[in-house]
Amino acid sequence: MIFPESEFRFIQRGFKDTLVLIPGWATDYRIFERIDLPYNYLLAVKFDCFKFKRQLRDELNKRYMDKISLFGYSLGGFLACEFAREHPAMVEELILVSMRKCYDAQTLQGVESRLIKNKRAYLREFYAACFSAADKESFRWFKEHLLKDYIAGMELEGLARGLDYLRKARIGPGLFAGLRKIRIFHGEKDSIAPFQEAVKIKLNFPQADFISLSSAGHLLFLKKEFKDNFQRP
Repeated sequence: MIFPESEFRFIQRGFKDTLVLIPGWATDYRIFERIDLPYNYLLAVKFDCFKFKRQLRDELNKRYMDKISLFGYSLGGFLACEFAREHPAMVEELILVSMRKCYDAQTLQGVESRLIKNKRAYLREFYAACFSAADKESFRWFKEHLLKDYIAGMELEGLARGLDYLRKARIGPGLFAGLRKIRIFHGEKDSIAPFQEAVKIKLNFPQADFISLSSAGHLLFLKKEFKDNFQRP
């Protein structure tokens, strides 16, 4: 498989600031369709995890953008962190959503084995686990708009490439001393990235604001309450 060089899509929404939206593993840019935040959007449509820093920097240079905010969901949070670490002067705010400090190799190997055995069955189970029992409305929207396309369209090679990236991805202390603004959002019912791991990430970054949604799962930004919490001072 030839992995995509990059494709970004800019959506002008009439705001002064731009937010780069970076999807997580087994999702794509369409997962952000319901997000309504006070920014223009730069969507990461196609990219290679291992080349993302360069791909985003090239895109920003092409568009003459010297300041953006980053919204990294799950795996996308690690990508956002890598870019922010190398280019802190370009980052107005780092927003990390549904993250954990790392994923252990044994768990990831188990995921890969199950994907090879029956990709469709594993993905169906994985997507269901991204929602808590209280996320019924969000899950209904996901099933109506994305579930069928995701299960059919997520290619095994791309999923395995994402797992390879997660094997090396880590969040540790002292990485973002140069950043003024960091926010961490996490659902307390997240079964993919346990809540206590997000608390540990916060402990590494005393300058970060930590916002939890009590009834939310891994895809917490699909909930209507997410926007209220995002805009709350």
